[in-house]
Amino acid sequence: MTMTIHDQDLHAARQMWDYLLLDRPVRPCSAAIGLGSHDLGVATTAVGHYRAGLFPTLVFTGGNSPTTKDRFPRGEAVHYREHAIALGVPEDAVLVEPRAANTGQNITYTRTLLDQRGLAVDSVMLICKPYMERRAHATCRKLWPEVAVQCASERIGLEDYLAAIGDRKLVIDMLVGELQRIQEYPRLGFATEQRVPAPVLGAYDHLVRAGFDSRLVKP
Repeated sequence: MTMTIHDQDLHAARQMWDYLLLDRPVRPCSAAIGLGSHDLGVATTAVGHYRAGLFPTLVFTGGNSPTTKDRFPRGEAVHYREHAIALGVPEDAVLVEPRAANTGQNITYTRTLLDQRGLAVDSVMLICKPYMERRAHATCRKLWPEVAVQCASERIGLEDYLAAIGDRKLVIDMLVGELQRIQEYPRLGFATEQRVPAPVLGAYDHLVRAGFDSRLVKP
């Protein structure tokens, strides 16, 4: 049965979206890392920044998850690479890291791959879903502090993003899951600490009570 999403739910989701999206200008860097997910817009955004000359090397990273195995049966990174090449990025500019199952592995496995290829990297652009920018940045700062890190994502508002993905509950569930991880992962050593404003915490509590909880990490 389809879950009814009320105006107050969308208002809470918008508060969380605005917090999780860093929305900062992008600049040239040594390499870009496209973080695998269910959203092919990540790969399309990466192509746009490659064409703009912001980096010479693009790495797509990610295997599969329950939300991507049907959409990308050969793995997120593999499908992203195929999409980028179809849009004109040269094959030798796109590397694949096909094993990562979480954001920490996206970072550490890609770092290893770049080292193995002998590519000197002092700055990276993490390209991800819009609402993943804050956690991706915090993860890289913790696990790869030597590099200058920036984040990029598709420039799109929440309402248009919900329509593009086509599953509003899934997206809101994932927003809730992101905020939980923002709070919990620093305690586990996975990411740097982030200050969460009280209104955003209130929005999170509202959505959890409303049943948007499928992406929460269980204790």
